[in-house]
Amino acid sequence: MIIVTTEKIPNYEVKEVLGPVFGLTVRARGLGKDIVASLKGLIGGEINQYTEMLEDARKQAIDRMVKNATTMGANAIIMMRFDSGEIGQNMSEIIAYGTAVIVEKV
Repeated sequence: MIIVTTEKIPNYEVKEVLGPVFGLTVRARGLGKDIVASLKGLIGGEINQYTEMLEDARKQAIDRMVKNATTMGANAIIMMRFDSGEIGQNMSEIIAYGTAVIVEKV
């Protein structure tokens, strides 16, 4: 699966636009991570526990988006983006979205 953030893929031609595609995940912070993050917040610096959680969430969102695009018959996703938001006080929503297309090499 080719995934790009642009409208066009160099050396490929879009033959068919299949429509929007997305992958979604919601992650909750655990009590242990919150305690460590709170302590780290007092002294400053990167909070690795949250960074790792969000990286994993983005990877899972991409994997789900690719699975959905494959089900639609796509071989590429163009204009891919991420979005995120909070649900409650300790949950984060991560979505990867784009346009599922069929492309051919020119």
